[in-house]
Amino acid sequence: MHNNLIEEVAKFRAARRMWSAIMRDRFGAKTERARALRFHCQTAGVTLTAQQPLVNVARVTVQTLAAVLGGCQSLHTNSYDEALGLPTSEAATIALRTQQVVASESGVADFVDALAGSYAVESLTTRLEKVALEYIGRIDELGGMVAAIEQGYPQREIQRTAYEHQLEVERKERIIVGVNAFVQDTPPMPVLKVDPLNETQQVERLRAMRARRDATAHAAALEKVERAARGTDNVLPHVLEAVKAYATVGEVANVLRGAWGEHVETLVI
Repeated sequence: MHNNLIEEVAKFRAARRMWSAIMRDRFGAKTERARALRFHCQTAGVTLTAQQPLVNVARVTVQTLAAVLGGCQSLHTNSYDEALGLPTSEAATIALRTQQVVASESGVADFVDALAGSYAVESLTTRLEKVALEYIGRIDELGGMVAAIEQGYPQREIQRTAYEHQLEVERKERIIVGVNAFVQDTPPMPVLKVDPLNETQQVERLRAMRARRDATAHAAALEKVERAARGTDNVLPHVLEAVKAYATVGEVANVLRGAWGEHVETLVI
């Protein structure tokens, strides 16, 4: 979720309505429970600024409110220093406390769809739903998402909107506090320093695990992953079996790369 609170709430509400209708009409879901949208939200790291990083606490709070008012089931709040590096303990605690204040003190979680009936929210929900359905229709016309990606359609849309957003920032048509307006010098923030010894210790733990795992079971499990990836079986149960045989994420990913190849992004003009 991003910083425009009303727009973000409307976005989540539109997603709920669309999901319910699509599950019913396209996939034949028969019950309200089967049509319910359950979703996780994370505050947007791209909105966090290295300038005046403590202001990010306010940004994360606004985004947290939007997620809760939009009805998310699960929520992650970013730390205020993530534009600078990995979160410090203090920053991670503030991110957690932000969730706890919203959940326990703000009252917004006491209602289901608390902003329902607001003209701004209702009208924007309808507008967003209309535009999103037009996107889905266009992707269907192209033959589905895989075909659309092969033709560069979503890449072009992302590139276009990213370019337009940056132009708005540079023209000050979109204000970013501390970046293109309300600028001031601030003292350097403490940044988490990771001890290089952690890497050495993790490498040693990995080597020890590989040495003690059952090599036969490990190889057989990865072979089943490859067979499923090249065939029509559900890959997930075989991945779980490989993990239980102590295959690493990298090993499983390499098997899938071997079977499916790897997408290489190309600049689409």
